[in-house]
Amino acid sequence: MSGAGSPMRPAAPGSSTAAAAPGTLAERHEPTGTAEAAAALRAAPVPSPCISVCRIDAATGLCAGCLRTLDEIAAWGSLDDDAKRAVWSAIEQRRGAR
Repeated sequence: MSGAGSPMRPAAPGSSTAAAAPGTLAERHEPTGTAEAAAALRAAPVPSPCISVCRIDAATGLCAGCLRTLDEIAAWGSLDDDAKRAVWSAIEQRRGAR
């Protein structure tokens, strides 16, 4: 068990095993500056807040699961990422008000 790429002996630089090895510096790189971190967040896809508890509270007009309005739920698929982030911000405010 001393072949190239084994735990005992790393693959030779330039070998196909070395090129495919996970954990390279480029793969581990995380944004460190504020502007770089903000850019990385903007580039990330915005997940749906839906948790599959789809029930509208008649008193508030909000979904009991995700705290979105019916309009926000209906529009979600056509919203751009900035608008989706605005919905997430509104959800956080609603959670804080509870």
